[in-house]
Amino acid sequence: MFAGIRRISSRFFNQSRTINNEPLNKVSLIVIILIDIFILINVFTGLDDISRWHISPTETYPCYSEWQNYRTKTAPDKDYEIVRLSSPYYNSNNQLSFQQNYQRAEVGHLGKVSKTCLQYANYKDKVNNPEKQQIIKTIDQKQAKISMLVQANNTIKSQYDSTLLEKIAGQGREQSINQVGAEKAKQVLEQNNRQISTLKQESSTLKNELLAKPESISFIAFLKNENQFKELDKGYQKASFWYPSIQLAFQSLFLLPLILIALSVHKFAQRRGYGLISLISWHLLVIFFIPLIVKIFEFLQIGAIFKFIFEIISALLGGLLFLINYVYILLIPIIGFVIIQFFQKFVFNAKVQAASRVQKSRCVNCAKKIRQLDTYCPHCGYYQYIECQNCHNLTYKHLSYCKHCGTSQNSSNL
Repeated sequence: MFAGIRRISSRFFNQSRTINNEPLNKVSLIVIILIDIFILINVFTGLDDISRWHISPTETYPCYSEWQNYRTKTAPDKDYEIVRLSSPYYNSNNQLSFQQNYQRAEVGHLGKVSKTCLQYANYKDKVNNPEKQQIIKTIDQKQAKISMLVQANNTIKSQYDSTLLEKIAGQGREQSINQVGAEKAKQVLEQNNRQISTLKQESSTLKNELLAKPESISFIAFLKNENQFKELDKGYQKASFWYPSIQLAFQSLFLLPLILIALSVHKFAQRRGYGLISLISWHLLVIFFIPLIVKIFEFLQIGAIFKFIFEIISALLGGLLFLINYVYILLIPIIGFVIIQFFQKFVFNAKVQAASRVQKSRCVNCAKKIRQLDTYCPHCGYYQYIECQNCHNLTYKHLSYCKHCGTSQNSSNL
């Protein structure tokens, strides 16, 4: 197998650096490499663009994360917080509704936004109106005042001990570094606490008023509907499972026409003897295969099949997720071995190639056109024949049987 790999590597580099079996000069080689780099960058850019052609799970289900966060929160004010997010007075200049913002993901892309999320956005749009925005703005102002008073109290408390020490030491008030004396500290603290209590009560009243609105009640009831969320969660998980496979399919759709065109041009140039075109098309073929291989390996890390394996191992092994790396280490070499064996036996198999080339009167080594009576290839100097062990006549190398007596040549071709 390693001998086959070395042979393939040697042919690959020889084909990448020669024109009609003559070495490419350094300037031309640099130009070819620069072209390769430029094309490779554009290919990866195109792959990145086409991978976003189908909308992602987060775009298909834009309400999922917000809804999930609401469900997992245990704070007593979570109903108010979700309503507050649905009526952002600070973004009142935005002319698009929540529903329109969700649907923007569909423009110029494949896929549709979840109907459940559009329904969710419809509830948010009903909540979002100037009246509720004003209530939320008032609540925020009161919360800001409460924060200022709490900070002021903390400052007074931190200075209270030092003012007591100053008083015990007999130090005059005019020499104190603190803004509030010990005598007034308690009075100011009580006054601030009363104000904080009043502001909290007013905020609580406004929150209850906001949540008592019919639109808010309907929205909260929708959020607490278990069946709706289960349907949403099922759809999101399914979309996340298949999205890497969809991306790979679109990326392959982008690359395969380029590979087929480059391969066709390369074969045509070889048949006609157009050395430079053959070289450039060969480089293009390699350049187009590199991203395809990279994307396949990316898919193997996060694709549907390996994600399925990941979930099985996670269920069986619990927290021992590092063992998944052992699975990758085992499977990737096996997959690589299968690919190499496939190319060795079917794509770059010397006997298969020789049979096709002999039928077309081509060199069994370099595939260039030769005459039937040529013993050596005039292009690469390769000797075309081997002596039959049975009749001792010359027969083609790498073919299974002698063309004179029909004896198997497998042992002599090894």
